[in-house]
Amino acid sequence: MKSSVIMVLVVFLLFPFISFGQKQNKDVFGNHFLEKTMRLDFFHNGNAREEHFSVDQVVNDGPWAGSKTVLADHLNLGPYFFEIHDKITGELLYSRGFASIFGEWQSTPEAEFQWGTYHESIRFPWPQKPVRIEIKKRDAENEFQIIWFTETDPDSKLVNPAPLAKTHQVDVIYENGPANLKVDILILGDGYTKAEMEKFRKDAKRLSDVLLSKEPFKSRAKDINIRAVETPSEVSGVCKPHPGVFKRTPLSVHYGSFDSERYVLTYDNRSIRDVASEAPYDFMVIIVNEQTYGGGGIYNLYTTVSADNKFAGYIMVHEMGHHMGALADEYYTSAVSYEIPEVKVEPWEPNVTALFDANKLKWKNLVEPGTPLPTPWNKDAFDAYGYQVQKERDSLRAAKVPETVMEALFMRQMKHEDEILMTEKYKDKIGAFEGANYSAKGQYRSQLDCIMYTRHMVFCRVCRQSLEAVMDQYTK
Repeated sequence: MKSSVIMVLVVFLLFPFISFGQKQNKDVFGNHFLEKTMRLDFFHNGNAREEHFSVDQVVNDGPWAGSKTVLADHLNLGPYFFEIHDKITGELLYSRGFASIFGEWQSTPEAEFQWGTYHESIRFPWPQKPVRIEIKKRDAENEFQIIWFTETDPDSKLVNPAPLAKTHQVDVIYENGPANLKVDILILGDGYTKAEMEKFRKDAKRLSDVLLSKEPFKSRAKDINIRAVETPSEVSGVCKPHPGVFKRTPLSVHYGSFDSERYVLTYDNRSIRDVASEAPYDFMVIIVNEQTYGGGGIYNLYTTVSADNKFAGYIMVHEMGHHMGALADEYYTSAVSYEIPEVKVEPWEPNVTALFDANKLKWKNLVEPGTPLPTPWNKDAFDAYGYQVQKERDSLRAAKVPETVMEALFMRQMKHEDEILMTEKYKDKIGAFEGANYSAKGQYRSQLDCIMYTRHMVFCRVCRQSLEAVMDQYTK
């Protein structure tokens, strides 16, 4: 038996009175927390079969910007989950679901033959007394189980209460009220030189406006604050290993993550967290000063988007679906870096289903009487064209054509998709349409089309519902 498992068993034997679902009262914040943020940085490492954690540092991450009333997370989203408990009483004080770069890397072929280490953080209100921090992960039945825990005493000499000095310019794009009552989105930029800071400000404003023009963000615009932090770079643009373009930038953002040429991430977690600590935030966007199509979105970590691509607005909104709403990708004809396992349990993501039991469909309340489950559609013709586009896309990338050629391909793809989807009988209905979550068979999406499926910039009703639920968690 692993030592970490033994430690968990000892904790349960010593603290049998601990309540993990205890209801919190309205005074819990003032009784247990101070008005600042604690950030626990740790190293997350392992391979495809195991994972381990070790504490890096515990620091002051600035004033607390999150809700002071919705402290326990009941959304049941994310592959990971962390909980903060009072060390003595075991009372649940705070919790949130999240995803991580390590969690994604663990499902890549590389993890089968080598170890990986990633720096990660969790953030929570600064406790007044010692706390126990638990990290959980979904098991084979998609139930959360403890995989690591540690303890933190806010008065320990190992905890640094000093705030980080503010050295960057913070720009307010939209401010609609106090941070603890709003959804706070913070935009960082990478690959912008000092001479390009005006471009960064314009890019941040433009992409913010695109986001707020789409539902459900449009209807909730007054619930959202958006700020930007300027991080000038010595060079313009970011690292793109696949075409052989190498650069060093303040946030170390790069294309080619997990060997996917379009996947844009940064592994320099400490740098982005230190910069982000200069402004209040619940969600983070990193805009890269590039035209090459690319981006990424990880639940409760960050969104990335290439600023100058013709589809930058789509990337911004789509990736925020991942980052804020924990939404699954619904497409399956594009290449991805992950090993797709056989689906044996119902996926936890709110917008996809394995449809093991149509009578227990997670969005059944939205399905109109008479809509068949699964819901028929002209899948073969749609898929054939999608695979054709993917082959053409790969050949164009290999030929290193100008980005405008790739953009033209995507525009042609959207036009052809429109022609197919417009003729579908159930195109406006909620049902269960086969093809989702990188799987052509065995997984289903709720609506024929959605921004999580194609580049059409409309969230389906189920995705909007999930995003609304997350926003409620930060505005009540």
